[in-house]
Amino acid sequence: MIPDKMLQVLKCEGVVAVVTMGDNSPHVVNTWNSYLSITQDDQLLIPVGGMIQTEANVEKNPDIQITVGSREVDGFHGPGTGFLIKGSATFLRSGDLFDLVKARFPWIRATLNIKVNSATQTL
Repeated sequence: MIPDKMLQVLKCEGVVAVVTMGDNSPHVVNTWNSYLSITQDDQLLIPVGGMIQTEANVEKNPDIQITVGSREVDGFHGPGTGFLIKGSATFLRSGDLFDLVKARFPWIRATLNIKVNSATQTL
């Protein structure tokens, strides 16, 4: 389900936007491409230090959207491409997936786990 070009993007540094829905408006936080991990069954794992409002929003509504991109990977019209990923999110505080992310990022308080429903190239 994860396109090969998106895997190329994640090997380059770039900003990731994580969007959840609050009570009255969308809420956006950022992280880095290099922080994302992908499981064998195409789930995304993101280390969580803060993301307090993001977590509160996910508890009420697990729908999540993220964007990833890089100028280093060719897109539809030349240098640079990006993806919109839609999925369902949970916050993990224990278990194998949490431990996997904690080994790379000892500072985390949780792991944001996203089950990908779609990954669409936008650029």
